[in-house]
Amino acid sequence: MSPTVEDSISLPAPVLAAYSYCETVTGSEARNFAYGIRLLPVAERRAMSALYAFSRRVDDIGDGTLAPEVKADRLGATRDILDRIRDGKVDEDDTDPVAVALADAARRFPIPLGGLDELIDGVLMDVKGVTYETWDDLKLYCRCVAGAIGRLSLGIFGPAPGAPQTEKAAEYADTLGLALQLTNILRDVREDAGNGRTYLPADDLAKFGCSDGFDGPRPPAGSDFAGLVHFEVRRARALFAEGYRLLPMLDRRSGACVAAMAGIYRRLLDRIERDPLAVLRGRVSLPGHEKAYVAVRGLSGFDARQIGRQAGRRRA
Repeated sequence: MSPTVEDSISLPAPVLAAYSYCETVTGSEARNFAYGIRLLPVAERRAMSALYAFSRRVDDIGDGTLAPEVKADRLGATRDILDRIRDGKVDEDDTDPVAVALADAARRFPIPLGGLDELIDGVLMDVKGVTYETWDDLKLYCRCVAGAIGRLSLGIFGPAPGAPQTEKAAEYADTLGLALQLTNILRDVREDAGNGRTYLPADDLAKFGCSDGFDGPRPPAGSDFAGLVHFEVRRARALFAEGYRLLPMLDRRSGACVAAMAGIYRRLLDRIERDPLAVLRGRVSLPGHEKAYVAVRGLSGFDARQIGRQAGRRRA
């Protein structure tokens, strides 16, 4: 009997249906995330889908068109669901499939659910219209909405037994989340501006003459927009370099998952670096065949081996 069939039989029908719902949400909404988690074993893939579906719910509240006070109320209600999960008060026949799936995942894996509280805190920052003066300010937001997801994910697939320096794993997962989020911010700079949001630090914008914002396909007059983008790209690359040190600590399939997701964003960063103005013309993305190539490369273990060799040279 295959592991997939065995695992399905061991789950009560309502829990299996809840996971199926979360996997459907992930497959339809997660353009990049889904490529990575497809590489995981069944139980881990389902748990990651439950984590994504809950996170997506939080993000959708923040990105919606409701009044800020209504968004805050709905985020509070979502936190109440998280408290019920944490307290073991979600039954398998609960009417909320995301809660059912996440509650089952939290029983199976040591998921640090406080990371989802951080995600809610980060989205509340969006609702309140918080702006960021410095990179240190923006880092706090990025750690809430992305670094926390890295740490939550690590709770599902964890470091491999016997891997070196695993005490640093959560830190590297957090840093990799920051790298992905900064790439997102660069990619979505015009879309966010259209929604009244500016994430890049105000002191960086001022340094490159971009304080007037990005409300069209051209940068502010007299600005060095390319210089701003290249500055942030270098920052993101440094975060990727540090966060990638997580890979040798993971088993083959977990490492493949992380390498695929991070690899897609690194390639997005490459495209943005080559043509900074592209982010003002539209959404920069990778074609499906390129994402598939990155996934295969991750599954081969090439990135993990390469990072492992580099870490070995640094220790020597």
